[in-house]
Amino acid sequence: MKKGILTFCSILVFAGSMLAQNLLTPVNTFSHKKTSYITMKDGSTIEGTIKDLDRKKGIIEEVKLKDANGKSIKLKPEEIAYMYLPQSGGSKIANSFSFLNDATKWDNDDLNQELFGRGYVYMESTPVMLKKKRLVLLMQLLNPHFSDKIKVYQDFQAGETMSLGVGGVSVVGGLDKSYYVKKQSAKAAVRLKKKDYDTEFQGFFSSCKSVSKLDPKWSEFVNHVHTFATECK
Repeated sequence: MKKGILTFCSILVFAGSMLAQNLLTPVNTFSHKKTSYITMKDGSTIEGTIKDLDRKKGIIEEVKLKDANGKSIKLKPEEIAYMYLPQSGGSKIANSFSFLNDATKWDNDDLNQELFGRGYVYMESTPVMLKKKRLVLLMQLLNPHFSDKIKVYQDFQAGETMSLGVGGVSVVGGLDKSYYVKKQSAKAAVRLKKKDYDTEFQGFFSSCKSVSKLDPKWSEFVNHVHTFATECK
């Protein structure tokens, strides 16, 4: 029994060190008991428990919650600037260790590191190119600890490659087959797909020699993003 516990803890420490410059695991289920924190575009804030996220083809169309007084509230994505939502179940293990290990290396002090350490998910409003349409959507940020120059968002319709699991819990998330990515200078996030990455790589990273000289393998996508964030102007 002790050996099993030690093995589990060792894997978690290993996973935490890997996640230090990795992407968070995309999350789609949230706690209905713990407090969520929502900041509106007018600057006001709302605290409450999430009752439901209405989605259509993966896109959030409405946020339903109850505030501290038990009042039911419905919010449209276009009203929300950003929100911190508590994960449900054991999935929060995967998304907390990187922040506990790497809290001093953040490049974005505007984000709440303490909430990330408690397993919260951060979603923000951002322009997104969806096919040929430019929409403003609520998207989960997957690289909050190195997101100042380039942001990686969950693709709500992406498949997933392999991952490392412990007792049925995903500890190190597999690399998804696509992400929405937004550079600091871009007007909107665009979709990068595994199958197209080798042909789109140079066009996307050509402004940064430290990245453009690297091998355009999808398995190295996170390394490309991290290098762009830390070595490029």
